Amino acid sequence: MNTWSPDVYAKAWYFATIAHEGQTYGGRTEGERINYLNHIGSVAMEVIHAIQQTPTTLQADLAIQCALLHDVIEDTAFGYDDIVQQFGTAVADGVLALTKDKRLPSKTDQMLDSLRRIQEQPYEVWIVKMADRITNLSHPPYYWDGKKIVSYQEEAELILQELRDGNALIAARLRDKIMNYTSFAKPPQR
Repeated sequence: MNTWSPDVYAKAWYFATIAHEGQTYGGRTEGERINYLNHIGSVAMEVIHAIQQTPTTLQADLAIQCALLHDVIEDTAFGYDDIVQQFGTAVADGVLALTKDKRLPSKTDQMLDSLRRIQEQPYEVWIVKMADRITNLSHPPYYWDGKKIVSYQEEAELILQELRDGNALIAARLRDKIMNYTSFAKPPQR
């Protein structure tokens, strides 16, 4: 059985709470704003579920910390060195791999680069990326059109293709979410 430390979770949760303070994202209905910590907590829940259901040994604390901190470098004022100082190099390396390099010219280039770097990390980091996309496939923001929804679904298929060997349980869950996401695609408006 894979065990994890509530104290490790609490430390990373606190850091994520401070780092993402005031951040929100678009909800399901027009004008709705969701506190960003909802996303962070949802990704961590997916990771914990995978940890508890996986019969092989995982570095559970690494996976949970990376889940809670996965957007810190990309979306906050905190950087790699801050994570090294608080959580160590292994966690910081995982979070950095999960971070898109916005210096690259396109979102496709950024995703491919991130997936390549994730594949150089332990499988626990692969699990976090799949959990992140599972969470993001629960419902698109109200302002996304059909083209954006289809594009996001296609990107999810790429993530699954590249990372599915990281954990069969979470890969199957991602596959199901991708298939169900089709129901959100809206016909293009004329």
